[in-house]
Amino acid sequence: MKYMHLIWAALFRRKSRTFLTLVSILAAFLLFGMLDATRAAFDSGDSVIGVDRLITTSRYSIIQSLPASLQTRMEAIPGVKSVGYANWFGGIYQDPKNFVLSFAVSDNYLDIYHEMELPAEQRKAYETTRTGAIVGDALAKRFGWKVGDKIPLQSTIFPQRNGDKTWPFDIVGIYTPAKGAANGTDQQFFFHHKYFEDANAFHSIGTTVGWYVVKLTSADKADSVAKAIDALSANSDHETKTQTEQAFNASFAKQLGDIGLIVSAIMGAVFFTLILLTGNTMAQAVRERTNELAVLKTIGFSSQSVLGMVLAEGVLLLVLGGVLGLALAGVVVPIVAKGSGGMLNLPPIGASTWILGLMLMVVIGALVGALPAIRAMRLNIVDALAGR
Repeated sequence: MKYMHLIWAALFRRKSRTFLTLVSILAAFLLFGMLDATRAAFDSGDSVIGVDRLITTSRYSIIQSLPASLQTRMEAIPGVKSVGYANWFGGIYQDPKNFVLSFAVSDNYLDIYHEMELPAEQRKAYETTRTGAIVGDALAKRFGWKVGDKIPLQSTIFPQRNGDKTWPFDIVGIYTPAKGAANGTDQQFFFHHKYFEDANAFHSIGTTVGWYVVKLTSADKADSVAKAIDALSANSDHETKTQTEQAFNASFAKQLGDIGLIVSAIMGAVFFTLILLTGNTMAQAVRERTNELAVLKTIGFSSQSVLGMVLAEGVLLLVLGGVLGLALAGVVVPIVAKGSGGMLNLPPIGASTWILGLMLMVVIGALVGALPAIRAMRLNIVDALAGR
């Protein structure tokens, strides 16, 4: 570090060029931070909570309903502790931009999803209120809801039997997700499936459900139970596909595409372009200082010292821009998540992103500085001073 003042002076020898290069690096790592947050959001279904749950849907499409009669047959399978069910509702609150992740669920749903912590008195109120609904604390905060509020949700799919698509609900509980719950759990809205059945113009009462949620006696029995459940409807018009909750979340996300592959491809292109840009900057900067580097060697600087200073210059350039970019991403990501109205549950920039980012900064910095540094190390003093 004793040559830090020389490295710093060399880096900012051409201030405008260095500034523009730093802006490019900042933009690259800002994009890296945001895309990594997006990837982390889609990977959040890998929580250890829920390893003892299975999801049973139609083999052909998640939007195809299943017979309600399957429930009792599924409950009789060894290894099954309880079976609940749910149906997608898809509500909008006041404005089409205010989309609410809303579901009609069975009475035992909260017992299966124990990570949704609800006060006992609110649980009792929910059980006894036909139009009662419970909401995640983040969703309640987003719209300013509180217990006792009466709110309307407009369904994007299901009209009531009177033709009205606006459904009235009573907020009777606000739950808090336990530590380790999947990302987005605090943004959901649940109400009674019985209310959905009774009032829904498209639904035959007690005959179908959207999907089943199976609570296991032990996570070790997941494979055998899944096969037994799917065997119940084999070769029928309602064949099922049963998988772990983590696998279901992952497959649901992959309907949008392989997020990890998409993020990797984008960042690969960005960092390849960044290497070309910063590599050109470093090569030009060293070429302009050929005489100065020769003077350093003349007054006693070893070839290894010159090599180290040029490499350090490249790394310092990347670290300065990269740290600023990731720091800005840490500010922008929560703003984007909040501005999305809860549709994007992006986690904050975490330690893993910072560690990976810093590693990339060092590696790219060393890579773009390697060729100019080797050239500087091999510099012949006489030829350099003579301008050859």
